[in-house]
Amino acid sequence: MAGDVETRGCVSGIRVAESRISRLEMLQRPLVVTAQVDLVLVLVSVLALWTRLSHLSYPNAVVFDEVYYGQFVSLYMKRVFFIDDSGPPLGHMILALGAYLGGFDGNFVWNRIGAEYPSSVSVWSLRLLPALCGALCVPLVYLLTLELRFSHLSALGAALLLLLENSLIVQSRFMLLESVLIFFVLLAFFSYLRFHNTPDSSWFRYSWLLLCGASCAAAVGVKYMGVFSYLLLLGVASLHTWNLIGDQTVSVCVQCVCRFVCLLVVPVLLYVFWFYIHLSLLNRSGPHDQLMSSAFQASLQGGLSRITQGQPLEVAYGSQVTLRSSASQPIPCWLHSHKANYPIRYENGRGSSHQQQVTCYPFKDVNNWWIVKDPGSQELVVGSPPRPVRHGDVIQLVHGMTSRFLNSHDVAAPMSPHAQEVSGYINFNVSMAAQNLWRVDISNREAESEVWKTILSEVRLVHVNTSAVLKLSGVSLPDWGFRQLEVVAEKLFKGHSSSLGWTVEEHRYGISQEQKEREAELHSPTHIDVDRKISFWAKFLELQWKMLTVKQEDSEHKYSSSPLEWITMETNIAYWLHSSTNAQIHLIGNPVSWGVANLSLLAYQLLAAVYLLRRRRGFKDLPDGVWCQFVRLGCVCVGGWVVNFVPFLLMEKTLFLYHYLPALCYLYLLSPALLEHAHTHLLSNVTHRRALCVCVAAMLSSVFLSYRTFCPLTYGSPELSANQLQGLRWRDTWDILYRRR
Repeated sequence: MAGDVETRGCVSGIRVAESRISRLEMLQRPLVVTAQVDLVLVLVSVLALWTRLSHLSYPNAVVFDEVYYGQFVSLYMKRVFFIDDSGPPLGHMILALGAYLGGFDGNFVWNRIGAEYPSSVSVWSLRLLPALCGALCVPLVYLLTLELRFSHLSALGAALLLLLENSLIVQSRFMLLESVLIFFVLLAFFSYLRFHNTPDSSWFRYSWLLLCGASCAAAVGVKYMGVFSYLLLLGVASLHTWNLIGDQTVSVCVQCVCRFVCLLVVPVLLYVFWFYIHLSLLNRSGPHDQLMSSAFQASLQGGLSRITQGQPLEVAYGSQVTLRSSASQPIPCWLHSHKANYPIRYENGRGSSHQQQVTCYPFKDVNNWWIVKDPGSQELVVGSPPRPVRHGDVIQLVHGMTSRFLNSHDVAAPMSPHAQEVSGYINFNVSMAAQNLWRVDISNREAESEVWKTILSEVRLVHVNTSAVLKLSGVSLPDWGFRQLEVVAEKLFKGHSSSLGWTVEEHRYGISQEQKEREAELHSPTHIDVDRKISFWAKFLELQWKMLTVKQEDSEHKYSSSPLEWITMETNIAYWLHSSTNAQIHLIGNPVSWGVANLSLLAYQLLAAVYLLRRRRGFKDLPDGVWCQFVRLGCVCVGGWVVNFVPFLLMEKTLFLYHYLPALCYLYLLSPALLEHAHTHLLSNVTHRRALCVCVAAMLSSVFLSYRTFCPLTYGSPELSANQLQGLRWRDTWDILYRRR
């Protein structure tokens, strides 16, 4: 026994000594980190950066839509408010960030394409962020192909198609937004598929889902076109979630909540956050103020806030007010009257009341002032204390400069005979009694209060005698009405309409009873300090509504095109032309790549139809795993093309070739994957497979040669002769410019 104990003690001592020696050896060894680097990914990334960023400052002139986006960048630098109906503000803020990093102060006039940038403007920084996004799209397509469970060769093929696409290079190298949009869309799909393919045991996978939600919010925040891809991604995620519900081995509730938060809640919150930054930065009055409500305008520094600062908040009997129409179309205007009467007879033979004209005038004017009068009193001044006007009160409105009462009666309006005429009442001693009582209806009183408030309250003025509502018809009057806008009283109205609403914009408490003194008073506003703020949510909702409803007039453009012309690249766009040489830049795609993309789309549809018919007949040509891979490829790539192309067929707006680029990227994902599918699962003969490889090699060579051929039109250099430029006109419909010498 004693011998055994002694033996065990020796063994234990030896083990302790060995442990100490091994620790000492570990301390003496160098710290080594092992990492796997995909050299192909690195190579395509470097090439993408080189093709997008090299000579980025050339040309040193405004290129095509830089003249449009540059205006917004300048307004950001000066913190001046603007509204752009083409999309949310994130894309503009990204462009403005690049300008800010380059020290741009906004002092450049973006008035024409081809205008030279001064030396004080860092052109490279203005174009840097779109170029970076365009370059990063190439490695993203590589990684996305791998997440679709295809080989590295297919991933390389997709990356090369994007790398050598001339139209994507052009669109990336200037201060434009398509490359930014495509980057966030690809990032969203890549991060979602990475999340989906990562084992459930890893909680780190939810960081990919969170990145996916943020990317979706960014895509929608750059351009509303991003909504199409976002909805597609939600559809794919919904199918995955539905399949997950049937899995008894996972916690379904936790999985569904995580997906709901990351893919719905996070994008909505971030989308609102983009507007919060936008409105926080742009706090100064600008050229687009008049599109917004009076309350919104008063929240900006300068402009209306300088006029309305210190105004009384509550409208009282005796108040002097200007009434702005809540409608911003056809143009913002104010209730107005002047010393001119309606014609006795109009050109069509109809008669009028021949009373004083009441119109809506789109400019600030002393004739826009009205006095709120109590029908039971003759006073035209505010009492002490002021007696506020409330919802449901009956008032009279007296024109400040002519003392005519706002009136309506059963006489047809001049331009809208179905509605009543509105006039400044004149007693001609004929059988036409005054009908000048109006009931105040505060349409947003639930949000504010029963009291009529300056700027905050939107009111409808209901004619007591006829129940008609004071309304801006929006029709311009003839020359006898000085081309001002018609105001009518409309009996038949349904629901809420902005043309029925009026807002008190400028307001002062009247103190002069006599006409002469009152006219002088109208030119010298009073100031009573009142805090009048509008919440962020009110500003956000109003701005969002204006962006979706207020559309600029679309005019036909020389380089506009229809969606069906995009598929075959019938048109091009001349982006820039040197003032004295033949150097020029055009948005022209790589014709070979374009053709390969179209063939891939057609081939997938035919192949899918054959597979579905045969599966319906009971023939399973593909194993279940391969079939799922094929369907997933179609959902992402063909589905992505459909949702980014079909909506344009329904749009009535001016469209350009660059609108097709997001859809085209999905086809570049599809092409190599479909070739791999054919090589692996359709061709069993070795000879056929080798023939396919030869065809693919020839196709890639043609893509590269086509890219090189059109490089002078992609980068603007080297300058080509007129004959060389004519040789690049592969289609008769392309408009390539050249000077003969």
